[in-house]
Amino acid sequence: MNARAPAFRLLRTRVRAFLFHLFRVAPLPYATGSVSTLVGAGIGGLSLELLAEGAVITGACLALPATGWLGLALLCLADACCRHREYRRIKRMLDRWGFHPRMLAPVSASRCQRDAALAAARETGHHSRAHTFFRDLGYRWYHLLPDRCVDNPLRFFDPAFLRATFLPGKG
Repeated sequence: MNARAPAFRLLRTRVRAFLFHLFRVAPLPYATGSVSTLVGAGIGGLSLELLAEGAVITGACLALPATGWLGLALLCLADACCRHREYRRIKRMLDRWGFHPRMLAPVSASRCQRDAALAAARETGHHSRAHTFFRDLGYRWYHLLPDRCVDNPLRFFDPAFLRATFLPGKG
């Protein structure tokens, strides 16, 4: 019984860390990825049923959107992993140098990045100042899309936007 206690504590610690990451650091990418997975799996299942029944053209036509939805789910998972990396980076900076608005300014343009920064600020005791900083910039809970993509939705495919999204803290 005593040998199981440390393993149980380790499991509980990892589950808490995952739930913290899921609900605090990257809630939007995981929610979007989950919905995309469900939609893609549903369409893919229907496509496979149609292919099994011999409706090859219809099944193949449904396989394309299913692939797109599942690709979006993978993209959301990659975004969530990047948000966790950014959370750790900002947390280290806040631990080392304390709060300064210049640390949070580069991550203010995206809701997912703001969530990661607020989670890091909450962990280091700077949540109220970080929340006030983002609020003073005019961001509210309903500002979901990145600033660059509000003006031009095709910016999602811009290499500079993708680099800033998936390589946080780099050039």
